[in-house]
Amino acid sequence: MQINRVTPDYSVAGQISVADVADIARAGFKSLICNRPDSEIEASLHAEIIKAEAARHDMIFTYNPISNQGMTMQNLTAQADVIAKTDGPVFAYCRSGTRSTICWAFLMAGKMPVQDIVSLAIAAGYNLEKQQPQLEAMAAQP
Repeated sequence: MQINRVTPDYSVAGQISVADVADIARAGFKSLICNRPDSEIEASLHAEIIKAEAARHDMIFTYNPISNQGMTMQNLTAQADVIAKTDGPVFAYCRSGTRSTICWAFLMAGKMPVQDIVSLAIAAGYNLEKQQPQLEAMAAQP
């Protein structure tokens, strides 16, 4: 498992396993967000199984599936709530980390310059240049 730090308080990765949870906890993460729908993966990687392991390590776990068909406002609100309520770094995962990064990017639109958002994502290994127009539109909203 490769941890991709987007910011000091938000990191992403591709699909994790139960065995990865202990390493994530040891790395100091306080909250774990699953952005991958269970319908995409085998049963041994389903959110409830990862959630049980996260609980053993005193981590908050949130299942916030983002489908390949698109992100909803409900997804954004749920992700924002976890980030706001967590006292410490947040770790989010999906198939590759891209959806988790895009979700973070949309949450940051209007809170930091869009070019900074794109640059941080690129530094973490995720090219969000295609999302830049959407991020700029979101940032322009009152």
